[in-house]
Amino acid sequence: MKNESYAIGEDAVDPMRRFREQFHLPLRTDGRPAIYFCSHSLGLQPKTVRPLMEEELDAWARLGVEGHFKEKNPWYTYNEIFRDAAARLVGARAGEVIMMNTLTVNLHFMMATFYRPTPERFRILVEEPTFPSDLYAIKSQLRHRNINPAEGLLTVKPRQGEHTIRQQDIETVLEEQGQGIALVFCNGVNFLTGQRLDMERIAAAGHRQGCVVGFDLAHAAGNVLLNLHDWQVDFAVWCNYKYLNSGPGAVGGCFVHERHGKNSALPRLAGWWGNDPATRFQMQLQPEFIPRAGVDGWQVSNPPISALVPIRASLALFDEAGMPALRAKSERLSSFLLSLSDEMPRGKYEIITPRDPSERGCQVSILVRDRPRDLLHFLEAEGVVCDFREPNVIRVAPAPLYNTFHEVWDFARILSQF
Repeated sequence: MKNESYAIGEDAVDPMRRFREQFHLPLRTDGRPAIYFCSHSLGLQPKTVRPLMEEELDAWARLGVEGHFKEKNPWYTYNEIFRDAAARLVGARAGEVIMMNTLTVNLHFMMATFYRPTPERFRILVEEPTFPSDLYAIKSQLRHRNINPAEGLLTVKPRQGEHTIRQQDIETVLEEQGQGIALVFCNGVNFLTGQRLDMERIAAAGHRQGCVVGFDLAHAAGNVLLNLHDWQVDFAVWCNYKYLNSGPGAVGGCFVHERHGKNSALPRLAGWWGNDPATRFQMQLQPEFIPRAGVDGWQVSNPPISALVPIRASLALFDEAGMPALRAKSERLSSFLLSLSDEMPRGKYEIITPRDPSERGCQVSILVRDRPRDLLHFLEAEGVVCDFREPNVIRVAPAPLYNTFHEVWDFARILSQF
């Protein structure tokens, strides 16, 4: 196994190392920090969350309803505090990104607008495996429109004997069947394998066939570099509780390209917070919904301030670090882990995450050939926090904001002892 001194040396010169101190690290029973490689499931809490939360609780106590307008960060416009940072995170323009609802709710909202089936064009193209919540939402939307999911759902699968999808297979399906596909909806980074799809190519291929193209970025936002506006993605949804460290069940993110945001005639599920602010408080005097321009016009309810505080705290750290620098460290961390895995006995483990850094994010998925659940318990006993997906995959994700090269080395050492 590669010398431990290599990991120590990398940590010593890591320009991102100062951010580790900005997070609460779970501890082992002996008081040492755990090796927390589970940001693909739930990110850690920034230390700034608590004081920011106390500020809003204090404002509520002092001001009551006036906190909507009189506090230094008025609740009425709270989303705007981090609008620019959120847009930079996903490569969007400010009017294209909003934090609202949760991921699957936002997917339903987006499909209400962008899935417009016709007798000739009604199918939805997804990749396999699709995250279950996405699949449930998509199937329910098909049934809601009296379309049998067995006919309306089209799936691109890995080839026989392979674990990941070949990009050209998605494009081939679109070339051959695109005229019957209304919506292409894929995961930017696959939840099981950690494969990163080429979203720009998929968007272009879908648009050539007249399809709407959307993405689930749950495992991509805050993980890989995104450029949604320039890629001409129609819409995207994501959660903020994984790599974006905004707490369990955090408010989700939503992107709508500005070409759609300018179209007030698009059908949508409406609510008063998506209404034009100029008429919002006319209430009963203005019974007709007039949507705001941009993605704001898809909002339905006023923002939950206490749930947005962690997003504000986390996005400030991402904005300070910068996604290019974080991505550069992430590639080095995962490459180091892959190189260490190559030194382990053949046949015991198989890495099913792509080797090419451009085709993966933080996550490395390990297919375990013998006693996978026992391995999970062994890792837990040794102070490693990761997770397991049936039937035999261990997922680990060294995150660049707070994980270290030495933790990667230590994880590989522990794994080799099982």
